[in-house]
Amino acid sequence: MAAGFGAATYGGLRAASAGTTGAKMWKATGTTVPALTPFDNTMKAFMQARDITAGQLAVTYKGRLVLARGYRWSADSTLNVQPTSLFRIASLSKSLTAAAIVKLVQDGKLTLGTRVATVADLTPPAGRTRDPRIDKITLQQLLQHTAGWDRTVSPDPQFNDRVIARALGVPMELRPTDVVTYMSGQPLDFDPGTKAVYSNFGYHLAGRVIERASGLPYATYVRQKLLAPLGITRMAQGWSIARHPGEVPYVSQYTGTTVLDETGATVAAPYGTFSMRLMEAHGGWIASAVDMVRWASVFDKAGAVLGRTAIGQVFAQPGIGVNADGWYYGLGWQVRPVTGGSGRNTWHTGSLPGTYTLLVRTYHGMSWAALFNQRDDISGLDYGDIDAALWTAAGQVTSWPTTDLYSRYF
Repeated sequence: MAAGFGAATYGGLRAASAGTTGAKMWKATGTTVPALTPFDNTMKAFMQARDITAGQLAVTYKGRLVLARGYRWSADSTLNVQPTSLFRIASLSKSLTAAAIVKLVQDGKLTLGTRVATVADLTPPAGRTRDPRIDKITLQQLLQHTAGWDRTVSPDPQFNDRVIARALGVPMELRPTDVVTYMSGQPLDFDPGTKAVYSNFGYHLAGRVIERASGLPYATYVRQKLLAPLGITRMAQGWSIARHPGEVPYVSQYTGTTVLDETGATVAAPYGTFSMRLMEAHGGWIASAVDMVRWASVFDKAGAVLGRTAIGQVFAQPGIGVNADGWYYGLGWQVRPVTGGSGRNTWHTGSLPGTYTLLVRTYHGMSWAALFNQRDDISGLDYGDIDAALWTAAGQVTSWPTTDLYSRYF
């Protein structure tokens, strides 16, 4: 797995208080499954080593939900982390946005070769002209991160609120359309289709395409066409300050300047140093781990949401961007074919101040989602270590349960 490929970056944050003090207590909620103790042990060790206050794990085997757990490591006895608690999922949201585009392709409203400029409004700000290369960008290039934006060259516009507001003469908090307008007047960083560079903005723009092609708000389309057929009802767009019922609090050692208004106030990093409204299509969803493995099941076989052709498009190898060790970015998923052609492992990570997430599908019929309410700590330990740790836990299971817990948590 390529740790960090899906991580969102945000500069200018300052260290803050480390959080609640006092004697911390470990608590796990949900059904205890003795055969799957390695997963519980892994989550406990990972969270305690990093002082993570809230975590969650869901595991499936052969299509059955075999483990759903909430975990707390905190001195705050009021923190109630259940298997159905909601977490920001950050860039795991990209799999939903890509699937929404593929669903519209399946329904004959778009093609992956559709030029974005023929669907979305890419009118630049007054006094600016559009880079002619923008007119050549296709939907497939948006979803495979080959459209022409490189956040190591030009700042990621999803985290450049103040510059955009000043350039457009609009107040903060920005609207999603403000970002598109601003970027429509900026030059591309490379020719579309010539290299692969992870781009949050590409998925932000895909959200606008979904709205234009479907006639529905982005989140409404996803809920109606992707989530409702699966019976997923908890997932929603997250808020920058307030929390939904059942949503966990977010923790960071950092503070920064708010982008939600013009006050310049210093705020805790997860609560206003970025706008959840702008995360929408590339990192804006909240969900439980159970919701995420249920969502991942869409890609196991053709069904009510996506057919065989559509699933094939999601995981097809691109013409460019295959890494030296064989993995590549499909449409909303990272993909590694398994040696011998026996299948593929697919995954994505998510990262924001106050959030670290992982969703994995394995070639031999397992999946897991791990969600955490922070991503930074003073230990310097890598959060990406959870990937290998959960693979190790899976390898330690000697007998998989035959029960299915989905009905208990839906």
